[in-house]
Amino acid sequence: MSSSISLHSFLLLLLLPLILAASPFPYRSSKIPISVAGGKPPGDTLGESKRFEGSSDLVHLRYHMGPVLSSPIKLYLIWYGRWAISQQSTIRDFLLSISDTTAPSPSVSEWWSTVSLYADQTGSHVTRSLSIAGESSNPSLSRGSSLTRLSIQQVIADSIRTGLPADHRNGVYLVLTASGVDVQDFCRAVCGFHYFTFSSMVGQTLPYAWIGYSGRQCPEVCAYPFAVPAYMGRSTAAMRPPNGDIGVDGMVSVIAHELAELSTNPLVNAWYAGDDPTSPAEIADLCEGVYGSGGGGGYTGEVATDVAGRRFNLNGRKGRKFLIQWVWSPVLRACAGPNAVN
Repeated sequence: MSSSISLHSFLLLLLLPLILAASPFPYRSSKIPISVAGGKPPGDTLGESKRFEGSSDLVHLRYHMGPVLSSPIKLYLIWYGRWAISQQSTIRDFLLSISDTTAPSPSVSEWWSTVSLYADQTGSHVTRSLSIAGESSNPSLSRGSSLTRLSIQQVIADSIRTGLPADHRNGVYLVLTASGVDVQDFCRAVCGFHYFTFSSMVGQTLPYAWIGYSGRQCPEVCAYPFAVPAYMGRSTAAMRPPNGDIGVDGMVSVIAHELAELSTNPLVNAWYAGDDPTSPAEIADLCEGVYGSGGGGGYTGEVATDVAGRRFNLNGRKGRKFLIQWVWSPVLRACAGPNAVN
């Protein structure tokens, strides 16, 4: 049998006692960047080589025998709070771009091809097929405007009770919180995280991710580089977002971060660096803040600019453009993206 999302419930029975013994609620997150980046790097930061994307023999990314998401992924979107149609459209187009091979290079689907290099012990690779299978809206904030990590699972349970399927074979649930919704540790420690639901709360073991809209709450933290922290002064200019919404464009990169990690480490026992499964460094964590060649050490790397001055590094469906952080390649042993110039 191929190791895939359909094995989650079985594996969880074996792993949950060990995982919960280590931590009452471990989770993976898109962390607040420690170093931020802007324009040109100071001095001769890059040296003679532009391969400055975290390449290191000191990074020991290892496989820990758990499953990856090798079966076609069905995404279930849960819109918590009030969303503009244009905001939803941008996020949908990004998600649908992952499997769309018609966009010009460098494309979102080419970016995902690095994620699909990861495989499990059977040789089954992360799928390249992602589709939106269902959506749920909760504009009334039925669980309130302040959520904890556990109440996010209650939001998922509510959405299933009101119509979304509990798809334990192929489902991935994305909880997207709108402006004005506070989430535990949001803006202070995380911009998003991924984990799996507890059957006691949701009735099924389902992989999910939460990502928050940061356009008003903390754009300089979670929508960087479309906003920059005040402490950086005037030395670094904020970039213009490719789709005109600082919060959504920043959110798209966090969604990409979480999907890449969820697909390669859904049960916190597959691909990560470090010895502690409750605090692993996953394939997107290793490339935080890197968007192009030369990225790292406080520099985003080389990205493109359109005729309106908007910054991007990937093309998507319907002519969309996105600025998405790179992910760690197990082949190059470095951060990689299709917009690399060397």
